[in-house]
Amino acid sequence: MAIVDVRILVEGASDVEVVSKALQGLALGSEYNITISAIIPTTNVEIAKSAAAGADLLIIATDADRVGRELAERLFNELGEMVGHIERMKLPLGHDLEHVDVELVRKELKNTLVRAGLKSLQVLPEYMELRKQLLDVKGKYDQLANEYESLYKEHEELRKKYEELHSEYTRIRNENEGLKELLGKKSKPVKIEDAWTNLFPAEPVPDERVLAIAVEKLGLAGKVVVGQGYVFAEEQELVEELMKTVYLSLAIKEDIESKAEKPTNTGEQKKEGEKPESGEDFEIIDAGLKPDELL
Repeated sequence: MAIVDVRILVEGASDVEVVSKALQGLALGSEYNITISAIIPTTNVEIAKSAAAGADLLIIATDADRVGRELAERLFNELGEMVGHIERMKLPLGHDLEHVDVELVRKELKNTLVRAGLKSLQVLPEYMELRKQLLDVKGKYDQLANEYESLYKEHEELRKKYEELHSEYTRIRNENEGLKELLGKKSKPVKIEDAWTNLFPAEPVPDERVLAIAVEKLGLAGKVVVGQGYVFAEEQELVEELMKTVYLSLAIKEDIESKAEKPTNTGEQKKEGEKPESGEDFEIIDAGLKPDELL
């Protein structure tokens, strides 16, 4: 059991002698489990504060006159929050040790200690209630501490999963951006009419079948698709090359047919094997794609 620290404030040095004499006949340690750690002779509040700070019980022992009562009240008000408990003790008038009844002082000191103990018992139920509340709070704190530890571990696991998912998301996003960029470079389906008139605005649009035959003859199947009035290619340049090739083939075919319809100067057709005169006709060297194959 802890020893109760008791300190006694008195008005002067003569009171120290009186109180010390009275204490000689008391077995405070065995009877009350207390110790008188200091007897402080002062009427100065600041000195009293410094000397009494932290005491379990402070006894203010002043004379039983008006001056002693006023001093006790002043010290009580000033020191109330600095010690565990304050109790007033009245000393007999006079400071002459030879004429003071020490036994009377001893009795008053014991009564003061008993009053302090009884007052402590009065607050015991409140103390027990506060102690119960403290234990409840401590139990809740321990429970919350365990829940916090569990939630912290779960948070760490979720944070790691989040970092993994975020890393995967970043990778997929970068791949997606790359695919978007790649698709952006690919040619999209365009109308045959639009593709043709962009290159040859003054020429009639060829039949879709002509373009399909050209794709097959030129070996572009799989790279260029023609149908439903649209043409699609992996690269825009292939569409332009297809249109230009068809245009050239149709132009050559038209020129050949035009020249075939013109009469010769003598009204007779050229003999087989005879070379055409300059400006009248020309020989067509066999090519991979012949104009007649487009029709």
